[in-house]
Parts: sequence; C-alpha cells; structure tokens
Amino acid sequence: MGEQVRTTCAYCGVGCGIVATRTGERAVEIKGDAQHPANHGRLCSKGTHLGETVGLEGRLLHPMIGKRQASWDKALDLVAKRFRQTIAEHGPDSVAFYVSGQLLTEDYYVANKLMKGFIGSANIDTNSRLCMSSAVAGHMRAFGEDVVPASYDDLDAADLIVLVGSNTAWCHPVVYQRIRARCDAGAKLVVIDPRRTETADEADLHLAIKPGSDVALMNGLLAHCRTNGLIDETYLSRSVSVPDDFWDKVGEGSDLWSVAKACDLPPADLRRFFELFAANPRTVTMFSQGVNQSLRGTDQVNAIINVHLATGRIGKPGAAPFSITGQPNAMGGREVGGLASTLAAHMGFAADDVARVGRFWAAPTMAAKPGLKAVDLFRAVGEGRIKALWVMATNPAVSMPDAGRVREALAVCPFVVVSDVIAETDTSKFAHVRLPAAAWGEKDGTVTNSERRISRQRAVLDLPGEAKPDWWIVTKVAQKMGWRTAFPYDRPAEIFREHARLSAYQNHGARLFDLREQVVIGNEAYENIEPFRWGGDAFAEGRFPTADGKARLVAVQQIALQDPLPKWPMTLNTGRYRDHWHTMTRTGLSPKLARHRDEPMVEVHPGDAAELGLTDRSLARVSTPQGESVFRVILSTGQRRGELFVPIHWTDQQSTGGRTGLLPRPLVDPHSGQPGFKSTPAAIAPVAVEWRGFLLAASEVKQPDCLWATRVRVAGGVLYELAGDGDPAQLDALLPKGERIEALDRARGSRRLAILKDGKLAAALFVTREGLLPSRDWLIAQIGAAAGPAVLAGAPPGAREDRGPIVCLCFDVGLKTIVQAVASQQLTSVEAVGAALSAGTNCGSCRPAIRRLIEQNRSTAHAG
Repeated sequence: MGEQVRTTCAYCGVGCGIVATRTGERAVEIKGDAQHPANHGRLCSKGTHLGETVGLEGRLLHPMIGKRQASWDKALDLVAKRFRQTIAEHGPDSVAFYVSGQLLTEDYYVANKLMKGFIGSANIDTNSRLCMSSAVAGHMRAFGEDVVPASYDDLDAADLIVLVGSNTAWCHPVVYQRIRARCDAGAKLVVIDPRRTETADEADLHLAIKPGSDVALMNGLLAHCRTNGLIDETYLSRSVSVPDDFWDKVGEGSDLWSVAKACDLPPADLRRFFELFAANPRTVTMFSQGVNQSLRGTDQVNAIINVHLATGRIGKPGAAPFSITGQPNAMGGREVGGLASTLAAHMGFAADDVARVGRFWAAPTMAAKPGLKAVDLFRAVGEGRIKALWVMATNPAVSMPDAGRVREALAVCPFVVVSDVIAETDTSKFAHVRLPAAAWGEKDGTVTNSERRISRQRAVLDLPGEAKPDWWIVTKVAQKMGWRTAFPYDRPAEIFREHARLSAYQNHGARLFDLREQVVIGNEAYENIEPFRWGGDAFAEGRFPTADGKARLVAVQQIALQDPLPKWPMTLNTGRYRDHWHTMTRTGLSPKLARHRDEPMVEVHPGDAAELGLTDRSLARVSTPQGESVFRVILSTGQRRGELFVPIHWTDQQSTGGRTGLLPRPLVDPHSGQPGFKSTPAAIAPVAVEWRGFLLAASEVKQPDCLWATRVRVAGGVLYELAGDGDPAQLDALLPKGERIEALDRARGSRRLAILKDGKLAAALFVTREGLLPSRDWLIAQIGAAAGPAVLAGAPPGAREDRGPIVCLCFDVGLKTIVQAVASQQLTSVEAVGAALSAGTNCGSCRPAIRRLIEQNRSTAHAG
C-alpha cells in the first residue's frame, strides 16, 4: 500500500475531504477523511467510486495541433503567437477565455491575471456563470460583497431547514445526511420545489411551487412576518438599510390567498409554511440551482435574503440564508475574479479597485470594465467579434443553453484552444490546439467549498504522458506572450501566496475576503495546510462590507409568468442525476455509477403521458424553439402536470439522444447573466420504433448508427441500449470477429447473436420487434467467461435471484432485494434495512428511496 494522501473530492461544492491511497500505477483506494470538517469521513456514491475514474481511458496525453501530436514548445508558441496577433490586429476584446469550477484556485488566479491585467480585457468567464452567478449578484446587492453568511455548523443548530430549488439528497448527499440528523433530533424540514424529489419525500412539508414564482412566495412570507410582529426592528435600524418604498412594494399582492394563487399552492400548505417559519427563529434557508438558474434568479436570491435580514435571522447560530454551490471550486473562482463581472480578491470594476489591482500586479493593460458573460461571450464568438478563444476544463458545446448555436460559433471561430483531460469531447472537436491538462488525483493546489472553507487538493498519482497542470500551461503562454517576470511561478504555493497578498493589499477591513495570515506561508506549511474558513462568523456583529456598514433590503417583485404557448404547451426543467456529474467524462468511466440511471430520461406526469400517447420506457422527442432531442420516457407522479424534467449529462460521446443543452433558451437574468434553465417552453411527442435491443461487448465498438444508441460502461465492457427503424442487421458490422452463435424467432422478430473468442463471450447482440428482452445483469457477468449456445437464453438455467434496479450503489443492493427483505423480515425503518443489507449506511443518498419502499410495504400490508 502507498502513502495516504489527504485531499478533496472532485465533485460538488460540499468540499468533502478524502484519504486516497495509491495501490498501483493508476489505482487508488478512496475513503472519507474523518478529520475534514466538511464531511467527517462521509462520502457520497460519486466520491466513494472516484477510484474507478482515474484510469487513462480516453485521456489526452500529448499536445495536439489539429490531428497531429506536437511538442509543448510548438503548441504553446502557436497559442501565444495567435493570441498576440489577434490582439494586435483587433484589440484585446477580440480574445476570450472560458474557464471552469473544475480548476483549482491557483489555476483560476493565473488565468484571470493574464486576461484582465496583461491582455487587458475582462473577457474571461466561467461555467460557474451557469450555476451560481445569481447568488453572487444577490450577495453583492444585499451585503456589498459575495459572502455566504452560513456554515454547515448552522445546520446542526437550526430548528427549521428550508430547501429551495435543491434536490439535496441527490446533489449534495453528505450535507443532506447532516440535515437528516438534525431533523431526527427534532428540526423541521420544508422543501420548496416544483418536483416531488427524493428530498421532498422526506420533508415535513413539500411546496410544489409553480416554476418562477419564488419571489411571490418569499414576499408573501415577509409580509406575513410583518403582519405578525416578527420583524426585528432593532436589527434593521442598526444593521440594515431599508428603501423608503420597500414595504409598500413587498405588500403588493402578498396576502395569503394571492400568494397561493400566484404559486399554485394549497392555501393551507402555504399557511403551514408561514407558521413554521414564525415559530422557529433558528432557520436556515438553503438554496441552489432551482433558485439561481432562472430569468429572475437574482431577485429570487434577494427575496430569500430579505426575509432573513428583516427578521434578524442572520449572523447567528442556526439562522442564515445559505447558497450551496454546485462545483468543487466555484467559490475559489469567485475569490480570484473568475467571473467576467468581477476582479480578483472580491473587487469589482470601480475605478479605485481597477487601480488597486493594477498597482499590485504592475499590470501594463488593466481591464477597466466588465467583460462578456458566458451567453454573450459565445454569441460574440458566433458573430465574429471574438476571434481567439481558450476553453479550459469545461464542455460548453454540451452545457451551454442553445448548445446548437454554441457549436456553430465554435465552428467559425478562427482560433480555438481547448485544455482538457479528455481527448475527444463535443467541444474539443472544434479545437485547433488541444492541450493535455492534469486531472483529479494529479492536481495540486487549493479549493474553496460552499461554506468558505479552503482546503488542499493534493496529487496522488503521477502526471501521465505529457499532461501538465493548468496553472503551468497558462503561465508558459503568458511568458511566451512577453510577460515572463509577471508570471514567474514554479509551484502552486507561489501563486497562493500572491493570491493571499492581493486579498490583503490595501484592505483595511473593507472586504471580508482577506487571507493576510497566509501571506508568508512557506512551501512546507502550504503542503501541510489544514482546512480553514476565511471570514470567520461573517456578520455576527451585524456589520457588513458596505460604505455605511449596513446590509441592504432589495425591493423585488414577482413578474407575471408566461402562460403555456399553443405550440409549446409544456414547461421544461433540467437538472442532475444522483450518480452522474456534468458531462460524464469522469463518472461515465465507472461501471457502478453508470447503472443507477443508465439512459437519459424525460420524466412526465402519468396524466400528461396518457393524453399525449406516451408510455413508460417508450421513447419521446422533446422539442423547444431552440432544438430537439430524444429521451426515454419515465412516468412520475412527482412531476407537476404540464411540466417535464430531463438530466443534463449526456453528450454525443455517450448517446444519440438526451442532448439537453440543445433545448434551453439563451435568455439570462438581467443582473447576473445566468441562463434560465428551469422553465423553457417545450413540447413532447412519442417516437415510434420498429425494433428494440442492446449490444454488449468486451471492448469498445463504434457507436451504432440508429435512432437510439446510449452507451453505458459496465464491468468488463460496454453496453449500448438500442432502438430504431429499418433493418437492424447493419448492427452486425459492429461486432468483433470470432465464433458466431445465433438464434432467430421470426414470429416475434427477435434475433440473438453471441460472439465467442477462445470459447469466451466477447459480444452479444439482442434485438426484437415484438418480444421481450432479457435482463442485462446476468449477461454482463458473462463477459470474458466461458460460454456456449445457452448464453442466448440471456439467463442461466433454473431460477435465479433478480435484484431489480440498483437502489444502493455503495453496496450494490437492488430494489427487489430490499422489498423482499422488508416484507420477509418485517423491517420497519431505514436503520433496520441498513442492519440487514448495509443499504443506506454509507452516503445515505438512497435512504429516501428505502424509506419509500418501507412505506409501500406498510400500505400493502394494511390493504391486505
């Protein structure tokens, strides 16, 4: 066994600590870091299976110019030359960087410094614009600085936890377990979400709010608080500035009945929420993408903050508004000015801030105004205004709204550079230069989590091939562009020290972001730095980083929501699955993670499905004015009528369908520039197919050319779920050479074909027009095993256990196994199921599903 390395997880903003042990050249054993205050040893399913994602499959290992491998010198010379030429001919605003919350803070810092201080443009934006920039804008309007006024410890002290637009059980499972522990001790949980998610299933109250009506809800709550004497007048007079017309605007249409109508909620449920809030001063309101990813996301953020400021529920244990971020270092990017609308160290584009940062950097060409935000940036690429673009650690051809237009823009851009860990992505196919970057497990630097805690991310594995850290790549380009002395970095610690110095530079308490204690940190101390929170207990003294020291109530009003359109009668919502991450370049490598939701599905209410001719597990085409894509249908009573939900993860690399990025409108919040992914007008219609099937292979095959082909990583190989029209015989060409055994059922139009190599199963193809297809699990287990004609049955002789769909990924426990154990052993609690099967005892993200199965068994028993 190798040395244990304490590092951080690669996924969400919870910022879990990990202890990683190298067990081979590209093998790592993962466990939670019990000493890390963010997770105390817990990990979710994604973090638990990080070890399955560190192989070199699909990695970009050498610099590439076009289709040819190049030396680092030649590739970097070309990048520097083309950027210099473009700037000389068209000015600094003709170039742009599009970066990512996957970067470490040191990577982010160097890229931001190069663009804003030396190239002289603020055209550097980040994919964090897509997930939390409305929270940034809301914080700055209310507090004067982008400061999250909460910590995870507040969850432990709260008596009421309100989750707004967050499926926390799936998207932030470790935080959710902390919430559940508090609720088990007596706290109440309210979930505000149009969907009845796994998180909502466990709530004391679920408000299935009409999408986009959050401002009406929060203004109604604030009006209720004022009517019932819950406004903290002393706190307001001392610590908060209140606009003259604020209360008049809040009061408009904020009576219980008007709010219930605007939000499409039962008045009794709304009243219960108001009463719970009134009865529990220690309230944490945690919000995420459902609030931020809206055309009025900033107003929704401020509506939440208004309630907490006006009632004095901020800066106290167990009382705070809490924005929880999506990416591992979205917060670090915010600290160094990774957004086009900010400068480093929480400064903006006020003249004195520009001058201050310029002095510190000795910048020759300091950007003096905000740059283009993500949607406008890619629009400028398509219009020819941006002529050189560098994309780092992200995949905008998939993740941006109206992604078809983004692809068109990339295709016409004269010079595109992509730094990535993966050789072939939907974005990299447009690159003129591809640069191999370090991946998780190879990176060294710092990240900041949702509660402002800075932690070290340390390398466990050697850099493969010619891969390099992002900070090194940017540094070398800066040097080749002529700024060698300004970019002298040889190690991340040097960058971190400079970052800390800038945070403290001429900062006499004006900004809470201040790392002055780290300014002279030595290299060894940097290597051993323990996780720490900057800003301490922010706002505990009721002072804010504004000119007068007061926070601001921001008057926001509910806008009229658009009625369904005749051509687009549905409302489309997008989001994450539990065990996948972004565009699956990492999680798609894990056989275990891939099986929880192995296809992109559109969730539809059964009532809508019946009216539209959709059936469970059939295929449907979701269309919007921007584009269309095909999804597998899943019926869900958790959906509101007239609404659809699709996942964000699938790309051209994994599927012929499920391309969610093609669908949302390129419309943004006017304050933050964040796209409104959560409420796109849409339509859905059934897709008829002539045949269905699957292809299983021990080694990679070319993606099948048919209507529906979704690639799933499985143990020992790959699985394609298939459907189409025409003759499926064309699939034969994808099969490897070897001994063929085949069975036909002409009556049902079924064909089963297996390929054996040296008597072992190398591939299997099952297709049918009218018949049934066997379960994939047994066949997957036969890959590489001795096989004969019996393999065409798709199952072993005699009875066998059918586990059903996997519910607990951590311990590989299926739905039918849980149902059988609950019924036969009379298990009545999640803990009892955990004791019997281990299910739910690790990350806990499957606990809502287990609890639901227990309730279903109880209902069945009572009915019998």
